[in-house]
Amino acid sequence: MLPAGEHVRDVYMHQGGIIDAVKATKPLLIDCSTIDVDSARTVTAEAEKAGLSMLDAPVSGGTVGAQNGTLTFMVGGTDDAFARGKPILEAMGKNIFHAGGPGAGQAVKICNNMMLAINMVGVAEGFILAEKLGLDWGKLHAICSTATSNSWALANYCPAPGTVPTAPSARDYAPGFMAALMVKDVKLSQAAADATGSPTPLAAKALSFYQQVVDAGDGAKDFSVVFRWLAQQPR
Repeated sequence: MLPAGEHVRDVYMHQGGIIDAVKATKPLLIDCSTIDVDSARTVTAEAEKAGLSMLDAPVSGGTVGAQNGTLTFMVGGTDDAFARGKPILEAMGKNIFHAGGPGAGQAVKICNNMMLAINMVGVAEGFILAEKLGLDWGKLHAICSTATSNSWALANYCPAPGTVPTAPSARDYAPGFMAALMVKDVKLSQAAADATGSPTPLAAKALSFYQQVVDAGDGAKDFSVVFRWLAQQPR
């Protein structure tokens, strides 16, 4: 996994890079970075010119999913490449989805993390309001986990300390998935939204919140630390 599209393009496409190094043996290339869709498609096209097959296969599930082998892989590539790569990915993850052609895995990951970023802000706001109204967080969590506001961010990753023993909020927001990485991923979603003319006002607002979390020095904390930042803001 590499940080950004420019790094993936360089490592694969640079003279003497991965594509040059392996084109004689023709292995299947699998890249699990979370990057922009255009970079994924560009690298795959270059690999195919060299007679290679490639998958973009970003993951979801964080460090806990990696440790437990329960990651979700969102895979872009041809049907043949996916058939070759699926057994490899099944050794590392639990849910392996073929999202479509080259770049589709990245597209799903960008949409997923954009929705997660927005969802976490909503959960955080709900628990902050609940405290002001005199509600017990544990009771709110138990009720809402069975009600229409339920989500993964609420049930499994609740940002309010003391509600979910395995969530980052129970260990001073140790990641997890760092807030700085959430900023990177939501920026990818906003670049894609600009390119396609898609309205994403909530994502834009959520991005501003996570950016302020990072600017305040909590970029290495789990992204759910946005709860603590929001709780300190005026009405």
